[in-house]
Amino acid sequence: MLVNKTFHDVPTKNGGSIRIFVISPVIPDYPQAKFPGVVVFSEIYQVTGPVERFAGQIASQGFVVACPSVYHEFQGPEPIPYDTEGEHCTDRGNNYKVEKAVEAYDEDASISIDLLASLENCNGRIAATGMCLGGHLAFRAAFHPRVLATVCFFATDIHSNTLGKGKKDDTLIKVRQGDLKDKGELVMIFGKQDTHVPRDGRDLIRATLEDANIPVSFLEVQAQHAFVRDEQSKGRWDAALTRSLFTFMMEVFERTVGRDLGPRVAVSKELEHVC
Repeated sequence: MLVNKTFHDVPTKNGGSIRIFVISPVIPDYPQAKFPGVVVFSEIYQVTGPVERFAGQIASQGFVVACPSVYHEFQGPEPIPYDTEGEHCTDRGNNYKVEKAVEAYDEDASISIDLLASLENCNGRIAATGMCLGGHLAFRAAFHPRVLATVCFFATDIHSNTLGKGKKDDTLIKVRQGDLKDKGELVMIFGKQDTHVPRDGRDLIRATLEDANIPVSFLEVQAQHAFVRDEQSKGRWDAALTRSLFTFMMEVFERTVGRDLGPRVAVSKELEHVC
């Protein structure tokens, strides 16, 4: 499908505003068409070219996509360059990540979800995804009752509970408390060579989700961190693997939010052991 891009500046509790970029599918001659929505949370660099292209591919499949500018408390909506030295650097994004309160991240997610639900071309069925920092933010968005499916790419800081101001988030605590119970479907995707989330960290996340009886698909692939980033990935971009996992993600979104399934009715039935 064709897509177009716009943005909305939405007020926040701190007195400022957050810019949310919206990429929408367009079907000529059908101006009243409605689509499900997806919130795409970015890396520490805000909405860069790779993030926008990733979001645009989702939109072209028939989803209204919202991309929030996560560091609106500290700077404008422009992306932070991918370089590693000087004023415009990776360090700036990492510093902002732990200067911002976890509650402010959650507010951004709620604002983005509410914005999608308010748009005339969105039918109110919402999913979420994100990568790196955005993978963690997508995970936290899964606690929101309107989010029906979440796919997290190499989510950082969940295992170490070091997101946000004070480096002490409560993401896994909330899982243990049952805050994901009866919520949407969850997919976690990690590279086995990801130095940001080592094996023991991945094992902790998986065990916590499974112990809480969360319906999660946990994928570990032969890749490093940031393998979906098609620009300045420092030799880690894997286009073929990204394409395969994008297809996996779209199957989840099309099955869970792409159709109106009616109210969920949980039926407990013991599976038959057959060959």
